[in-house]
Amino acid sequence: MYKSIFPVLIVCISSVVAVAQTSVPVSTEEIIVNHVDEETARALSLLETTVNINSGTMNLQGVRAVGAIFSAELDELGFSTEWIDGAPVARAGHLVAYRGDRGPKVLLIGHLDTVFAADSPLQNYAVVDEHFAQGPGTTDMKGGDVIIVHALRALQAAGVLDDISVKVVMTGDEEMPGRPFSIRSAALLEAAQWADYAIGFEDGDSDPQTAVIARRGTTSWTLTTSGARAHSSQIFQPDYGDGAIYEAARILNAFRAELSTEPNLSFNPGTIIGGTSIDYDDATSSGTAFGKTNIVSGVVRVRGDLRTISPEQRETVKQRMREIVADHLPVTDANIEFTDGYPPMAPSDGNYALLKLFDQTSRDLGFGEVAAVDPRKAGAADISFVADYVEMAMDGVGLMGAGGHSLDETADLRTLSMQTKRVAVMLYRLSQQQ
Repeated sequence: MYKSIFPVLIVCISSVVAVAQTSVPVSTEEIIVNHVDEETARALSLLETTVNINSGTMNLQGVRAVGAIFSAELDELGFSTEWIDGAPVARAGHLVAYRGDRGPKVLLIGHLDTVFAADSPLQNYAVVDEHFAQGPGTTDMKGGDVIIVHALRALQAAGVLDDISVKVVMTGDEEMPGRPFSIRSAALLEAAQWADYAIGFEDGDSDPQTAVIARRGTTSWTLTTSGARAHSSQIFQPDYGDGAIYEAARILNAFRAELSTEPNLSFNPGTIIGGTSIDYDDATSSGTAFGKTNIVSGVVRVRGDLRTISPEQRETVKQRMREIVADHLPVTDANIEFTDGYPPMAPSDGNYALLKLFDQTSRDLGFGEVAAVDPRKAGAADISFVADYVEMAMDGVGLMGAGGHSLDETADLRTLSMQTKRVAVMLYRLSQQQ
């Protein structure tokens, strides 16, 4: 009897151990991560398909075609999608999609256009090797758009997409925005007023160990100086003064001397033209000048840009530049005009908090720390329009690489899954905090 029971006990214990080993639950985060890996080939195919469609900003048909592809992807995930016509600002338009009515309200921002026009030599996706691929917009920013879709699909696969409310805005003219900004950016502003969080999928400084929590805004400026035309032998005399060119030189040098050490500030005179008379075309940023070496210059025009980290810095610097301009050399005059472009995205406690969550997520996934990028290394982007309206904002979490905006634009494909996992898991954690 004893001999017949012992084998049965061994079998029962083994069965219990086997059941215990196979019933260990897989965490939601593991499901998310595994799904990203399983769909890498699909994500790469989506990247190749969209990169092979030229969507230079002014190729309106191409921008719409890329938008249609991402619209179909979001439709499949249960989003309500719409196309905002860009005709009022002479652009293709924007893709807007929304889904969900509970949990944190998250705005995800991408753009469909690239800097590569229909006649650019760079038109197609090309695999360099197993880790790299070249193509127009691979990193800026069709790769980021793919990451948005890839991350949302992973959340759906894990059964947690319903735990957040999401709006996706993919603009069609980020590289060459239509004017006025108030119309062009209306969809972004509406989404921002709804959202708690905003995340942009640009590639930042293309370093996966950084993210963007501050971007400098852009302002263009035009300086015009004038002087009394006279024979060069009379320059500096009381009746004729110093001339327009010396006045322009004084102003530009004072800008450099007094403002060049201001943190996170840059200002650059991009074009200058002067002489007895000038002709300048704003549309083409080109012009001609007439003058002779024996004539005191009568007019100078300088065009430049100004980049500031906050609205307060922008207004303070403008005022100081006006004061410098107003301190004229003898018998000269000058004025400066400013036109604001992209607003600044100032650093904030909320932005740092979102970066902290992203950093911790990255560490937990084994990808290492993520630090804030130097704002001087990140240009203007659509996130800047919304940052002041949300509790937290971050950008620069797209596909990384090198050579953006050049014929050598190259994506580091190893960062596709990494960035997707970081974003998807962070979004899941946001939903759990709520």
